Amino acid sequence: MEITNVSEYQEIAKQKLPKMVYDYYASGAEDQWTLHENRFAFTKILFRPRILIDVSKIDMTTTVLGFKISMPIMIAPTAMQKMAHPEGEYATARAASAAGTIMTLSSWATSSVEEVASTGPGIRFFQLYVYKDRNVVAQLVRRAERAGFKAIALTVDTPRLGRREADIKNRFTLPPFLTLKNFEGLDLGKMDKADDSGLASYVAGQIDRSLSWKDVKWLQTITKLPILVKGVLTAEDTRIAIQAGAAGIIVSNHGARQLDYVPATIMALEEVVKAAQGRVPVFLDGGVRRGTDVFKALALGASGIFIGRPVVFSLAAEGEAGVRKVLSMLREEFELTMALSGCRSLKEITRDHIVTEWDSPHPRPAPRL
Repeated sequence: MEITNVSEYQEIAKQKLPKMVYDYYASGAEDQWTLHENRFAFTKILFRPRILIDVSKIDMTTTVLGFKISMPIMIAPTAMQKMAHPEGEYATARAASAAGTIMTLSSWATSSVEEVASTGPGIRFFQLYVYKDRNVVAQLVRRAERAGFKAIALTVDTPRLGRREADIKNRFTLPPFLTLKNFEGLDLGKMDKADDSGLASYVAGQIDRSLSWKDVKWLQTITKLPILVKGVLTAEDTRIAIQAGAAGIIVSNHGARQLDYVPATIMALEEVVKAAQGRVPVFLDGGVRRGTDVFKALALGASGIFIGRPVVFSLAAEGEAGVRKVLSMLREEFELTMALSGCRSLKEITRDHIVTEWDSPHPRPAPRL
């Protein structure tokens, strides 16, 4: 069966992967209300297309932190990709590079920063969890810098792991033949079996719950890399992040895996964009499965979007070729959405190209009886 859209990879992944692994990738926290909402909220935004515009040439290129990329569609950090496919993060890195876009490597990758760098050229960011042992953090950041990574995406929504009930039921743990490669030499690469989720126990033991804004400042003293703050959902935290020296903000609810009943990221986006006032770029992470979703995010002020689950599901289904296909399908759908909306470049995508359920209603003439 020919794959014609990104969402179709999820069912294939479900059939191919062990239940524990599929559930780990697919599930959200508690009632999974936010998990559903991350997708559903896009249906509350409709297009106001402009017609009779010459769309014979469309330019989707953009720059992120000064790096030129082919399209505003990037790869979010997702952990333990070798559970999906033996090539794991290597395959994802090659697919991102071939598509001319950015890959973000997870701290909890099953391939190290050095291994991913060895796949060849490419613009890569490194997602960072802050461990209780700050020497571990400093060492990791230095390794990412040396391996040519261009920015740090600091995850700020995980002082504790969200309650993911599928992982508790499955007693989730990293399969024995895999390790968290970045921590292998530090004796932090293995995850013990636990009475609930092995990952939750690992986080409770290793990740620093005291993390605060002063640590964002501290990070800037140990690296010259720009820091993206990942996990912001409010105007208040947007303003503090900018004051604290963030180079950009990723609006994220951690794929709906942390606090349930936070809004969908597409719903939180505009509040964050308005608070940022153009001082730093704002990116959207979560729920994107269509080129139309990308356009909606940009119309609401995002500088680009990140995809997570589509990467691991396509990786499970078809390896590197699957991730390449996801990136090309999203690219083609986004280009078509731009053409049919009358936009030839990203700067032509405006708030006037959409209408949302939360906009004040456009006055309509009373129907003639």
